[in-house]
Amino acid sequence: MAKVFRSPARHGYAVEVSPFIPNRVACAAAQYYGIAGCGTLLVLDETETGICLVRSWEWSDGLFDVGWSEANEHVLVAGGGDGSLQLWDTANHSGPLRAAKEHTQEWDPTLSPSLTTLRGHESVIYSTIWSPHIPGCFASASGDGTLRVWDVKSAACRLAIPAHKAEVLSCDWCKYDQNILATGSVDCSVCVWDLRNVRQPVNRLLGHTYAVRRVKFSPFSKTVLASCSYDFTVRFWDYSRNQPLLDTVEHHSEFVCGLDLNLHIPNQVVDCSWDETVKIYTPVCLSDGAHSTAP
Repeated sequence: MAKVFRSPARHGYAVEVSPFIPNRVACAAAQYYGIAGCGTLLVLDETETGICLVRSWEWSDGLFDVGWSEANEHVLVAGGGDGSLQLWDTANHSGPLRAAKEHTQEWDPTLSPSLTTLRGHESVIYSTIWSPHIPGCFASASGDGTLRVWDVKSAACRLAIPAHKAEVLSCDWCKYDQNILATGSVDCSVCVWDLRNVRQPVNRLLGHTYAVRRVKFSPFSKTVLASCSYDFTVRFWDYSRNQPLLDTVEHHSEFVCGLDLNLHIPNQVVDCSWDETVKIYTPVCLSDGAHSTAP
């Protein structure tokens, strides 16, 4: 049974669980489905009985992504539709700590607004993810259909994978293997890639009927991942199986845009949707213990 938080007139685009506080979640949302109006950053706590609002802030444009700092438990970064990045402090009741408007992929708020600009993609970049294994390495997914792996020290693209024949909206790194990444695309598929051999995916996961908005690997099982889609569903997969689809969760009435798996609580999932809700739950396919530990 999911716990539900409703944010009237705010349509969810991204959620992320705090890396420090097990029951704390941030959600980036927008008015009018992100087409017009302002944005709202929500900080929520799961309680025994439900989900409560800790704090919220308004921004002048829609907010479409959010991430917690891994160095400071109170600090968040949010991405706005006006091209801005804002740093927010949950211990500070006023506005953002800092806002910058830079077309960059690296930004250190304690230094100059832009550390460096890395170029190579030929269209909009929808998703980036730091490698949890290799310092100074990150991946990016783009509307040009490619997944690219970058090296910050040399400011160069180390690998460009023609991952899909459509826009790639999301990518994530396996927590247990530095060579494994997943991509989600407008072509309705999730592909799992091994960087040692990128001629074809390790597995192509089919089942979604509309674009895949986000993919996330499990922090507790090497081969399990989740995806959410504009088809209103969240799907759970084990890419090592011949029949990889574990379960389909249909508990939203609009696009599901945000998805995360809790690093602290095994098999707990958080998602958000255009239906104005954030939901926290443990899917049956993961709670049976079959996928609770990494190999």
